[in-house]
Amino acid sequence: MTSVMPGRAVGRNAGAVKYDVLTALGAFALTQDRALQILVLRLILLITARYNWQRAEFCVGRPEMARLWGIDVRQVKRIVARLLSLGWIEVRRAGARGRITTYTVRFDTILSVSEIAWDNVGADFVARMREATGRSAAPEQGSVVPFPTRPRDTIVEDGPWGQVRARIAAADPALYAAWIAPLVPAGNDDATLLLRAPSRFHASYVATHHAARLLAELRLIGAGQGGLRILPPG
Repeated sequence: MTSVMPGRAVGRNAGAVKYDVLTALGAFALTQDRALQILVLRLILLITARYNWQRAEFCVGRPEMARLWGIDVRQVKRIVARLLSLGWIEVRRAGARGRITTYTVRFDTILSVSEIAWDNVGADFVARMREATGRSAAPEQGSVVPFPTRPRDTIVEDGPWGQVRARIAAADPALYAAWIAPLVPAGNDDATLLLRAPSRFHASYVATHHAARLLAELRLIGAGQGGLRILPPG
């Protein structure tokens, strides 16, 4: 089967690959709350209508996104920012001097996230997706990013890390569910807060994209003077 990594689907089985990617996204969306369902639906529509599979990119201006999604142009910036923060898309070429920003879809990230719903489609689908993504066997426990669906007002935890979790859950539920909720405190090392991630990919991504925000949130509540480290499973 043609590989779906890192975002291209070309060759004899390209059509089947595209359908499988969209199926994975749809199955995942149906396990989530309404806000995430709408976000995934918008991404699916953007991929279906405007993604160039051969070039692994899409180049769509905000007015066109607004028409496609049936929303106001002002809302597009917030939605794109959320997709970027989740790591589902990334900027390939920034817009400048009238040039529209070009994005690519991070299929490695969204397929890792969607893996929790593959079984809902069927064993044949799971086998195809594991082959296409290079996962020849079932993932180790904790290697898939879980998306908890509990209401944000049930997040009541003590300590600095608990306060930070609650603040992010209230401010950005999608970001919290994707990347923050799975982090588990692993003690302190010379006043450095240690957080354990469910997979090496998760640890690397959080350390690269979200550690600065986590540290800033800690310092807002008078903690984090020793910094923090995101650890892989171990």
